[in-house]
Amino acid sequence: MTALALIFAVFLTNPAPICVLDEVDAPLDDHNVERFCDMLDEMTKSTDTRFVIITHNPITMARMNRLYGVTMAERGVSQLVSVDLGTAVQFREAG
Repeated sequence: MTALALIFAVFLTNPAPICVLDEVDAPLDDHNVERFCDMLDEMTKSTDTRFVIITHNPITMARMNRLYGVTMAERGVSQLVSVDLGTAVQFREAG
């Protein structure tokens, strides 16, 4: 959590256009994952930084705007899948 605080402090003082975070939420418990996601929300509102989060955590994935994944429907053939969660919610509410 300290390392994340340092990264976010740097981005608040000198924001970059993009930040890639790889499995930074893996060692966190559920409460701290929620705090991490809240911090990401605040950062995206206060800066123009786009965050790319690589994660397997379902809490983090549920809070993101768009998910990307790789699936292998048939052996040896990988396929990229993209889901816009805002649109998915609209489809669910309409149906």
